[in-house]
Amino acid sequence: MLLRHRLVALIAAVLLLTGPIAHAQEFVPGTEDLPLMKELVTVDGSAVVFNKPEGRIIEATARGKVSISAVRSFYGETLPQLGWNAATSIDTWTRETETLRLDFAEHDGDLWVTFSLVPR
Repeated sequence: MLLRHRLVALIAAVLLLTGPIAHAQEFVPGTEDLPLMKELVTVDGSAVVFNKPEGRIIEATARGKVSISAVRSFYGETLPQLGWNAATSIDTWTRETETLRLDFAEHDGDLWVTFSLVPR
């Protein structure tokens, strides 16, 4: 009986200390450092990735039932935390030797977002 109480106490302590289990963050295809907004899903076959001596070139598209302003707000809050700086043109960001551009289009009731990452 004492063993059972200790086991229950141990399980309760582990659950309290670990908190809720976090879901793995998804990233824009071809990257491991550019998060994909949770309301977006990648468009299969849209990712094009090149690694060159000058830097990486990545283009990928995602879509979802979300507004342009929501996407801009998400990336406007998220990208600076990852070292990106807003460029002079809207929807363009720079970090170290790279430029990221977001382009928007609407198809079949979804917003399609194309992420283009190129060397500066």
